[in-house]
Amino acid sequence: MKAKVISSEPKEINLSVTETDIGILYIIQHELLKASNIEFAGVIVKHPLTNECWMRINSSGKPLGEIDKATDSAIKQAEELKQLFNSKIKVN
Repeated sequence: MKAKVISSEPKEINLSVTETDIGILYIIQHELLKASNIEFAGVIVKHPLTNECWMRINSSGKPLGEIDKATDSAIKQAEELKQLFNSKIKVN
């Protein structure tokens, strides 16, 4: 996954993300939208042939900090799901 800042302002950031699946960005978007200080979090596939996704975040705080928090939350939930699977499913 590669990310590039397209534009950045104190309360808004626009990112271009390549070499990823949009599903991962939807998970981060979902985590962002749980926060009360996020005004907008959106993800689109810019062009299907280039596999480029754009993400835009508007917040009352620092958008990059909010992305960091949302990503940490998504990783934590994925770890909890992994532990649940490992405790319930035995692999031979």
